[in-house]
Amino acid sequence: MGDDAELTAAVLAAQDGDETAFRTVYRTVHPRLLGYVRTLVGDLDAEDVSSEAWLQIARDLERFSGDADRFRGWAARIARNRALDHVRMRGRRPATVADETELTGRAAESDTAGEAMEALATGRALDLIARLPQDQAEAVVLRVVMGLDAKTAAETLGKRPGAVRTAAHRGLKKLAELLGEDPETARGLDALPPQREPRSRAVTSAGVTHTRARTQKDM
Repeated sequence: MGDDAELTAAVLAAQDGDETAFRTVYRTVHPRLLGYVRTLVGDLDAEDVSSEAWLQIARDLERFSGDADRFRGWAARIARNRALDHVRMRGRRPATVADETELTGRAAESDTAGEAMEALATGRALDLIARLPQDQAEAVVLRVVMGLDAKTAAETLGKRPGAVRTAAHRGLKKLAELLGEDPETARGLDALPPQREPRSRAVTSAGVTHTRARTQKDM
């Protein structure tokens, strides 16, 4: 709750034109948002697509209303739209090097959804996520990496919460199977918070005039 309270306060201050607060928002949210974009467009284009998303976030921030959870979901929807536009222009989701059949048909050493969640913090682990079917990859990243609850993740994807929970569970199970075959990836990775469930939110509305348009340099 401490981190969420700080992010909520930073978002509200950024809406009041505080450039330092906006940089705090960016530095807090960007690494995991970038990881989400990577699962959609691949490594080569992720930075460019993320930059486009942040420019829209900065431009539309005065219209946002809500707390830290809602902000993460709102930012993820913007990033997803930018990523899907990019994929449509390019024609397809980026191909992956590995065969997805590697992720199926293997018995994990334990029921390791929790272990898999602890192994999703590095670029290499995100490469593994990108090898999942897209619905599972998105559900895992939104629920585990972005930290969205099922309802917010479902709103981002335009699906039912139950469908998102199912996709995340299947994706984590497949990741656990693969990580069991790859000790180098499984060792030494930072733990991430468990998947969030909905909680009551105190939603605050704030609308302000920005002093000037923000750029990536400002972030």
